[in-house]
Amino acid sequence: MKEVTVLRQTTGTILMVRPASFGYNPETAGSNAFQKDISTADSGSQSELAKAEFDLFARELIKAGIEIIVVDDTKDPPKPDAVFPNNWFSTHILDDGRGLIFIYPMMSELRRKEVRYDVVNMLAEKYSYGIEDLSKSAGVIEGTGSIVFDHVNKRAFAALSPRTQESLLNEVCGKIGYEPVLFTAVDKGLQEVYHTNVVLTIGETFAVICTEMIKDASEREQVTELLSAGGREVIGITEEQVNSFAGNMLQLNDKDGVKVLVISEKAYRCLDEMQKQRLAVHNPKLVLAQISTIETIGGGSARCMIAEIFHN
Repeated sequence: MKEVTVLRQTTGTILMVRPASFGYNPETAGSNAFQKDISTADSGSQSELAKAEFDLFARELIKAGIEIIVVDDTKDPPKPDAVFPNNWFSTHILDDGRGLIFIYPMMSELRRKEVRYDVVNMLAEKYSYGIEDLSKSAGVIEGTGSIVFDHVNKRAFAALSPRTQESLLNEVCGKIGYEPVLFTAVDKGLQEVYHTNVVLTIGETFAVICTEMIKDASEREQVTELLSAGGREVIGITEEQVNSFAGNMLQLNDKDGVKVLVISEKAYRCLDEMQKQRLAVHNPKLVLAQISTIETIGGGSARCMIAEIFHN
């Protein structure tokens, strides 16, 4: 009988979408303080720069020993945020060893067009996934942007925002047997952080969190205590560092099981030496993504570009 491995925090297989029509999405800008409308820039050149950044990032991941499934975005209809596939689906291994794909409902109508059933069916056939399609739900929850999963302790951390609604979080958690952990994170202007994964990263033996953006003391204490469960080291970052995408990192493992930290060059530069040293203890390998166009115009960073593929 085939041995089933469950409750893994990291994977060495990912899916990325090479953009075809990358650009500024006005439908998402109201809730994403990271997006910048560079109106003087030519949209065609923005798209070409994003493709070049994507290709370089993918090559660096492959060099680091990560297995990548690259899917080309379709040109019609144009989808400016297709480079961020982690928002519309996630993959899971359940306690009994079965695989599962969730498909999520996103806030922007433009973004809802990113859902690719051909990709879902390809993954389902390749890895024997079941499918839970929430994409037609009335609410909004945006995949592993909205939810940062602690697979080892079966918890789902989520910062409430217009893109992350409690009812759908509870539905997801109910289907996979996870405990929801809700909190609110706001910036200095008291705007809710649009996605949880810009303030929180959970690796196998560490977590990165900006606690100063969690204003409620009891929520802050609960989140910190739960992240420390099982001996994880909790590494703090500041709101200023969050604004450079320092919270938007991801731990993967290479083909030999060695841990790889994936983070943008901009985000890594803003960390201090002690933070870098503490992260290096948990991540022998490092991949830096040079994605300034994608970060500035799209309002997402390295982690947002990666959909993890958990499989047996």
